[in-house]
Amino acid sequence: MQAKQFNNEYPIYTMTLKKSETSMPNIQAIMAHYELKIKEHPVATYIGIFDHYKHTSSLKDGVIAPHILDAQEVLCCFGKDLANPEVLAVRPRAIGIAELQDEYVISFLKAPNPVAHDAMVLWTQSLKDI
Repeated sequence: MQAKQFNNEYPIYTMTLKKSETSMPNIQAIMAHYELKIKEHPVATYIGIFDHYKHTSSLKDGVIAPHILDAQEVLCCFGKDLANPEVLAVRPRAIGIAELQDEYVISFLKAPNPVAHDAMVLWTQSLKDI
């Protein structure tokens, strides 16, 4: 996992996963991996997926870089308390998976909750198995 600042403003974590480094045969299997991990977590709630590629390609002025073959996001929430209304700004969580020719790029915004953040890091790192 690599920590970076996206647009000099947003703390994100990203991992490039070569297709040769995982037994996951496709992006759908990766999405299923995250769904299972979320459903097994004692606090997290699985919300669903967002097909970012389909959405962007359906827009009249939508632009997708030619090297991106697919782009999906899995949505979940780790919220077990609502201490203040502002916490809603950082919920729910999204984990993005972009498929390129020979690799996947997986990224997510740093979670303010260390339990949520650590879980997303572990789930992502567990994709690398070869």
